[in-house]
Amino acid sequence: MVILVDMDDTMEQLLAAWVRGVNERYGTDTAYDEIVTWDVSAAFPGLTHDQVYAIPEEPGFWGKVEPMPGAVEALKRLIAAGHEIYIVTAATHESLSEKMSDLLFRWFPFISWDHVIITSRKQMIRGDVLIDDGIHNLEGGSYAKILMTAPHNVHYDAESAGMIRVRNWDEIEEAVRTLEREAGKAQAGA
Repeated sequence: MVILVDMDDTMEQLLAAWVRGVNERYGTDTAYDEIVTWDVSAAFPGLTHDQVYAIPEEPGFWGKVEPMPGAVEALKRLIAAGHEIYIVTAATHESLSEKMSDLLFRWFPFISWDHVIITSRKQMIRGDVLIDDGIHNLEGGSYAKILMTAPHNVHYDAESAGMIRVRNWDEIEEAVRTLEREAGKAQAGA
């Protein structure tokens, strides 16, 4: 299968590093699980949107972001099983170079530029599966949808929207195996 994988808060822990960075810079004490909307600045009422959103654009930020537990190993196993993995991210041009060198290629050196797609319109990309924490990226796409649980989507009814909700990379691998079996049964019945 062609598996499309989001980076931020799917492959790596952007939100945790971002909250930590804002708290360190401004002396706030917001917790990771207090980010309950897509707009991170909503959890920092004493700060402006620009103050909060400047943190990931600062030099050195992406070197502080760590991979999700199990992501490196799971992606290696999916590739070894014959799946094509494409990283699909909505990185900004200001941070793209640092994000790729200090994060993606540092922690996932087995992924090359040939397998990176930069876009904010993920529904335009063709694949069999998209794994993402952004509901807006999954809705309307013509792929199987795996929703990585995050504080901002925890109350979303993924099942009624035709999405598979997962909490970690073990569950992602199980969801991919399930989708693979279903695709095999559909082909056998055709």
